[in-house]
This record gives sequence, structure tokens and C-alpha cells, in this order.
Amino acid sequence: MSETSYFAHQTTVIDQPCSIGKGTKIWHFTHIMPNCTIGDNCNIGQNVFIAAGVILGNNVKIQNNVSLYTGVICEDDVFLGPSMVFTNISNPRSAVVRKNQYENTRVEKGASIGANVTVVCGNSIGRFAFVGAGAVVTKNIPPYALVVGNPAKQIGWMSEYGQRLLFDDAGIAVCPESKEKYKLENGRVIKL
Repeated sequence: MSETSYFAHQTTVIDQPCSIGKGTKIWHFTHIMPNCTIGDNCNIGQNVFIAAGVILGNNVKIQNNVSLYTGVICEDDVFLGPSMVFTNISNPRSAVVRKNQYENTRVEKGASIGANVTVVCGNSIGRFAFVGAGAVVTKNIPPYALVVGNPAKQIGWMSEYGQRLLFDDAGIAVCPESKEKYKLENGRVIKL
């Protein structure tokens, strides 16, 4: 991909080889390590660090001061809030090299992660899940779940538009913004 297909601020460091999609914008003081794949129309804020091998889908929005370490995969339409961070080793020690033990973390399509969240490696965040500001994710988060706190605990469900879903006795909820319907069944939410 030619450099003219995306924008990178002059203070950005991009270690090659990297694949960066059309229409992506990369802002001040960001460092992208080699072998990263960044999709089309992403917006990467200032002072972001993207480690080697990270994969970002299309339309991923990364706010300022975010760190994405090796093993992170963000699918399309993911939102990463200011100063949130991913880890990639469960038991780090400065004197012990564990580069061959990096654990993967997947953020599925449409998920939003709030400001100052820490995502402990080896976990997945489901489609359209919503992680509240300051949460610490220590386990898998189901699709459409709303989680908050340290450690993150589920307190509800969210629509694809980021609105809280309130289910009736039949297990049906309507998004107040999009008017789309959802069904809660056996602890899982599906869009109807």
C-alpha cells in the first residue's frame, strides 16, 4: 500500500514492513512496530504504541495514549478509549524473558472499551460488548455485555448503537435509538 493512501503525521514512526489501509489517519508521536496489519479508515490518536504483529480491522478508532501489545487483534469497528492498555504476558518479570509466551487477546466487531481500561491478556471481548471506563478485564466478556469495575463484572446488556437494553418478561428488548430488537435467551443476547 502506498504512503499516499493513508495519512501519518510527521512525528509518527512506522517500522517496516507494515500494512496500513486506505483512508487511515495516524496522529502525533505514535509508534507502529513491524509486521502490523492496520485496516482501512482507522483513526489512531496521538501517543499510541502498536507492538509488532498487532492486527486491526477496518474503521478501528484508537484514542490518545493507548498501548496495544503483541497478540492483540481488534476486529472491524472497535473503539479503544483514551489511555486504555492491553497486556500480553500473565506473569511478567523483568529478569525473565517470555517473548515466546505472549497470549492473544481478541476484541470482536463493534466492541467499545472505555478510558483507562486494562485488558489482561488471553481474554476475548465479544461483539458489541461495552467495557466501562476504568474496568479491569480478567475474563472473557460475552457479546453485547455491559461490564464495569475491578475486576470487570457484567451489569447489563448493550445494543449495537451503544444503548442500554432493558428486557421484558419475554426476553425482548428494543434499542431506544435504532429501534432494533434483541432477544435474551440462556444468558446470551442475539439481534432479531
